[in-house]
This record gives sequence, C-alpha cells and structure tokens, in this order.
Amino acid sequence: MKRFCLAILLLLGFSYILSAQELTVASFNIRLKTTSDVGNLWDDRKQAVTNLIQFHEFDIFGIQEGFYEQVQDMKRQLPGFEYIGVGRDDGAEKGEHSAIFFNQQRFKLIKNGTFWLSATDTENPNKGWDAALPRICTWGVFEDNQNGKQFIFMNTHFDHIGVEARRESAKLILEKAKELAEGLPIILTGDFNVDETNEAYFTLAKSGIVQDTHELAKIVYEPNSSFNAWGKGLKPKQRIDHIFITKPFQVHKYGILTDTYMSKFPSDHFPVVSVLHW
Repeated sequence: MKRFCLAILLLLGFSYILSAQELTVASFNIRLKTTSDVGNLWDDRKQAVTNLIQFHEFDIFGIQEGFYEQVQDMKRQLPGFEYIGVGRDDGAEKGEHSAIFFNQQRFKLIKNGTFWLSATDTENPNKGWDAALPRICTWGVFEDNQNGKQFIFMNTHFDHIGVEARRESAKLILEKAKELAEGLPIILTGDFNVDETNEAYFTLAKSGIVQDTHELAKIVYEPNSSFNAWGKGLKPKQRIDHIFITKPFQVHKYGILTDTYMSKFPSDHFPVVSVLHW
C-alpha cells in the first residue's frame, strides 16, 4: 500500500512538472471592427472570439487588427488577462494594435515596447518602404511564474501591399529580436501576409535564428488555410499567420483552430496555436 501511494505521489509530481513546462501560445487576427462586415459585426462575434481563447486555454497570444475599442472589449471578457501594445497611428490609442495578451497569474511583465517597421524611423509612427500603412511590432519580456524563466514575445502584422516592406520588415524583425532579446528565448507571432512559399517567410524561417513551429511540431492539425475570408476563401493549404520560436522551446503541437459558432466564423482568420515545452 505504501509503495502504491508513493507511486501515485511520484506520478502526480511528474505530471505537475510537465504541466509547469508547457506553454500554449497563439496568433489571432481578430478582424477590425467595421460596419462593412454585414453579418459578421464585431459586437456579434466578440464573445465567440474570447470564448475560443478561454476554451483552448491560451497562456499568451498576439492579436492583429485589434483597434482600441476591440482590445478593451477583449480585456473585459478575459478575466485575469492583461495586454501590452499601442496604436500604430499615434503610438497611443489610434489605429491598429499588435497587442500581446498574457495571463497575469502565469507571467510577470518585465519590460515592453513597440517599434515601427521602417527603414528611417522605428521609434515614431510612419510608413516604411512601399507599405500602404504604418506597421508595428509590439514586444515584451516576460517571466514565467511557474519556473522563473524569462523569454521575449514579439507580435506583428506585415503590410498587405508592399512587397519590399514585407521583405525588409522580416530583416528588421530579426535584427530587433537579437537586440531586444539579449540572449533570451524568442517567440514571434503575427499575420505576415505571406505564405510558406514566400521570400519574406524564408527570411525568417531559414534565418538560423527563429524556426516555424509548424515545421517542428510532433503533432500538426492543419485542416485548411489560416485565412478564411468569412468561409469564402478556404484553401487546403496556405498559412499566412505564423508562430516562430528559438531554442530551448520545443514544439509539442501545432494547430489551425477552425472553431465556428452558429455556422459563423469568429474572424476572417483562424487562430494558429502551438503548445510549447521549455
């Protein structure tokens, strides 16, 4: 009986250690709030967005196309979560936020910031290269309260028009990652507006610095493309939303989450998620 009890205690202890080393990260383009999305208005789908996040137990995640009102809605509907990030148009509340949400019980924020994807000025709002819009990357250094380890999380949204902007933004992200990380492990998420066959994607994926979690995962759930265009643009493959990491993170699972509600989509993108092990 004593041996049985000891075995149970050891098993429970081992399970706790494993769970403490597990981290669920995601990237989710939530689609901006606009009256042109007839049938898919933000006020109708915002609960579906946060319900999905809570059910799948994201620990930390980056969003794209989140404007200030949407970010506040999400914060109210995600108790225990906080976010970092500013608007790209004024460095405060105006324009898209590439916000990072994190579970405050799990993580302690050490420092954070936002830089603009530009060849001329990364500190102030401006458009870089041939981009149609100002583009940003938000970053934060976090400490995992479960093991005391630190890492840097970066989240971005590349331009949808500028080919040069996407290519150069990838190079800038890598430079900034090395500078800001200061040797810490890196998690990079975003809507990169390029798929896995594009030059800008290869700049990141074959950099020797970060790697695509899709390529490293032991279990891959990829039922279709990460962009869905409200169900009208589904493809068997094509990922434009990505999660990149560095060592010592290992990837257990990767998935494109195709959750719907009442035959509707929470966003015109599906969230991509990775379960990582330290």
